[in-house]
Amino acid sequence: MALLAGCGAAGPLSALDPAGPGAAPIARVWWAMFWGGMALLVFMTALGLYAALRRPQGTPRVSERAFVLWGGLALPGVVLVALLLWGVRAGHALLPLPGQAPVFTVEVTGRQWQWEVAYPAHPAARTAVNRIDIPAGQPVDVRVRTADVIHGFWIPRLGGKIDAIPGRSNVIRLQADAPGIYRGVCAEYCGTGHARMPIEVHAHAPSALQAALGGSAP
Repeated sequence: MALLAGCGAAGPLSALDPAGPGAAPIARVWWAMFWGGMALLVFMTALGLYAALRRPQGTPRVSERAFVLWGGLALPGVVLVALLLWGVRAGHALLPLPGQAPVFTVEVTGRQWQWEVAYPAHPAARTAVNRIDIPAGQPVDVRVRTADVIHGFWIPRLGGKIDAIPGRSNVIRLQADAPGIYRGVCAEYCGTGHARMPIEVHAHAPSALQAALGGSAP
């Protein structure tokens, strides 16, 4: 089972191979749900085998009220509340919160079928298509918009997904722990060219970022 769990965890588009503080809590929640589900599967299988193989001793009396309260309300309620609290904490790492120090900002506009990338604090930087350059080891705020339909901006190894919605500007905070190339996709069906709408995040050492942007320092 452990071998099966590990298969496919690593990969350029795997959310189970986190490369930043925004993606790590998401992976932990997923693994907790996976192992919890496996434990429940084993438990229910064992109960089924016990019921099938035990010697008949009459029909046991089970209180329907207790069964509904404990099995239908209490147990699912505890599990869902625990997952909610854990999920809220995981999502907290993806939000730019008031009072935090200014961070590197990128503006990404989804358009059928490409991503247009600009850097507001670096006006001399060239506008890129399907490529984002960021400093490694630092938080980055990505402001996501759309020029037409709904798109889904998602870099699995760096964080969760956020939608580009007409008339709105949504912000997600990402961070790459180390220099490298991190692949992403449009995660919301947006038309016939949807599958041809990838994006790459290139994380650089801070000293090399300016050269990658192709402009002078602001």
